[in-house]
Amino acid sequence: MKLATLKTGAPGHARDGRLVVVSDDLKSCADAAAAAPTLQAALDDWDAAAPKLRAIAEALNADPSGAGAPFDQSAALSPLPRAYQWADGSAYVNHVELVRKARGAEMPDSFWTDPLMYQGGSDAFLAPRAPIPMADDETWGIDLEGEVAVITGDVPMGCDRETAAAAIRLVMLVNDVSLRGLIPGELAKGFGFFQSKPSSAFSPVAVTPDALGEAWGGGKLHLPLLVDVNGAPFGRANAGVDMTFDFPTLIAHAARTRPLGAGAIIGSGTVSNKLDGGPGKPVSEGGAGYSCIAEIRMIETIANGKPSTSFLRFGDRVRIWMEDASGQSIFGEIDQEVIRYSGP
Repeated sequence: MKLATLKTGAPGHARDGRLVVVSDDLKSCADAAAAAPTLQAALDDWDAAAPKLRAIAEALNADPSGAGAPFDQSAALSPLPRAYQWADGSAYVNHVELVRKARGAEMPDSFWTDPLMYQGGSDAFLAPRAPIPMADDETWGIDLEGEVAVITGDVPMGCDRETAAAAIRLVMLVNDVSLRGLIPGELAKGFGFFQSKPSSAFSPVAVTPDALGEAWGGGKLHLPLLVDVNGAPFGRANAGVDMTFDFPTLIAHAARTRPLGAGAIIGSGTVSNKLDGGPGKPVSEGGAGYSCIAEIRMIETIANGKPSTSFLRFGDRVRIWMEDASGQSIFGEIDQEVIRYSGP
């Protein structure tokens, strides 16, 4: 089944929106209040809420016009407009290897066996069609990062991979915005990301793993992540290829020393493919392209000594989505424009 959160002005629920069930074709939706008022409420009591949500989904898909209303992706918030936990991994080690190679650094062998992960801000996610507001300084190196993420139920501390896999409730896409110009200074302090990681945006729709069919297997999503920048194809990397650490592994890593509460979001990190023994080619040359600008700049630096592709500028637009075998959008589209922030 597919779930979304719509904007609402209702007192007490404005920040967390209103939960709806979305039809498989993303054209219709039905109110989910009979099961849970918000997605977080559904996750908190998943065993009771899920059967009710599935019943709504079955009725909606059987008779979309009779059981639901039109689904407007532009009215959707991120499925969890705010979350108790947002931990982003770096499961595609090819991406990490390129980062280090571009600056002439060797990559430790442990990076292939021990996942990298940071804890991001989760109190205010952007809506999937909301602009990306940035202070009037393009030198910050505004970048997109196309990723896949999962939402979990309760995960016990120290759990094994099988327990972690069973805790996956929903799958969605991410634009994990990064400010590349601020990252080096922050990391040099030895305390990790903060200002260099502004609010992320998630796909309009979150999907249960079973609804993904054969595309979901081995704790991975085996489909290309489609990324356009200013209307031109930029990335077509397959999320199931070159993923060194699957989602159960990432979840177990996050829960090694503490439990994760229902509604925790775990990200894959930038989707990156290493094809034919080398970096992916641009989409324009028949390759898989890239899921962030930093990666193509790294490849340019390795090849030519300096990058030629610029980071995002004001007015640039990013579109991220994924299609099933028939060409139908699965999660809806993240479609965002970079704008100048006018201040509070």
